[in-house]
Amino acid sequence: MAIRKIREMGDSVLTKVCKEVTEITPRTQILIEDMLDTLYESGGVGLAAPQVGVLKRIVVIDVGDGPLVLINPIILETGGSQTGDEGCLSLPGKSGVVTRPNYVKVKALDEDMEEVIYEGEELLARAFCHELDHLDGHMYVEKVEGSLHDLEYEEE
Repeated sequence: MAIRKIREMGDSVLTKVCKEVTEITPRTQILIEDMLDTLYESGGVGLAAPQVGVLKRIVVIDVGDGPLVLINPIILETGGSQTGDEGCLSLPGKSGVVTRPNYVKVKALDEDMEEVIYEGEELLARAFCHELDHLDGHMYVEKVEGSLHDLEYEEE
């Protein structure tokens, strides 16, 4: 479909609370497809609709096990904790240390507006928390322990 422009920190759209999705329209379906295309093009693991300028409660995540589409997601349960580097497509080239739950259970709707429940640990748990924060106008930098640092890329 299309690669959308990722909004960067400082853009007011990233500070707004998103609206619930009540139906899947053709425009919503295109948005989801574009979000997945944008996620894969950018090399990220998650993308929330406000990051592409749309104030809808939609998140796409792929930690390497195939894409998850979450519409109106809510966290049902969390457990444990993990502390590690976290980055964001809306703040390219930077990362910071953030503590998140190590286990997260979420409930959402899929593209057919059917209820789904996902459980994730480690990276997937971190991605659930990170992306759902975006839907309420929050970025990971609010949770960074210490200061942000330049993202280090491994040479191939």
